[in-house]
Amino acid sequence: MTQQTPAVVLVSGGLDSMVSAALAREAGYPVLALSVDYNQRHSIELAAAARVAKAVGATRHVVLPLDLSAFGGSALTDASIAVPKDGVDEGAIPVTYVPARNTIFLSLALGWAEAAGGRDLFVGVNALDYSGYPDCRPEFIQGFERLAELATKAGVEGEPFRIHAPLQHMTKADIIREGARLGLDMGLSWSCYDPTPAEQHCGLCDSCRLRHKGFEDAGVADPTDYAVTPPAP
Repeated sequence: MTQQTPAVVLVSGGLDSMVSAALAREAGYPVLALSVDYNQRHSIELAAAARVAKAVGATRHVVLPLDLSAFGGSALTDASIAVPKDGVDEGAIPVTYVPARNTIFLSLALGWAEAAGGRDLFVGVNALDYSGYPDCRPEFIQGFERLAELATKAGVEGEPFRIHAPLQHMTKADIIREGARLGLDMGLSWSCYDPTPAEQHCGLCDSCRLRHKGFEDAGVADPTDYAVTPPAP
């Protein structure tokens, strides 16, 4: 059944946000795709976001400029900080964490949802096969949903917002299987933190390692062009 109100979906161009957007579409929501050009290390993911938005049939795709490199503090926004290539260090928050990024992005999505008359936000965060970011945890999603109720006209007038994180408790392999079930061309997505000059996935950063392992564990052919075959995370 088609929903009457749209859902704002955060679309980074990555695999997780692609599957999250497709699940919003499958649930019947008209998809308003929101990507943020935060002056990240490369623009390849924004090109991927445009492909993903088109693939999931978004009714509108907004790329909002917000230069977080003015703050720095992350390997994704400060070229002087190297992207780690030695594997996932469990228990440590890596330097690819962008300070408060999901809080900032969900706040932007919340503003668009309220303006558009929507009450549903989708975000592709995952708390299992990920790099340890604090703003991917269920506690964060629950806390932001409460914040949305307190911070908006709609919320105080009894129209609360729902923050959907449909991939929250999936492994990367589960997410890839879901993408296959949805019939997605997952090769349209982009995961690498540090692409090569030839615009290949580097194969060594945390995101490449987790992506490749997910395809292997799911038993699904990996369509990604890696400069080197990713080792284990």
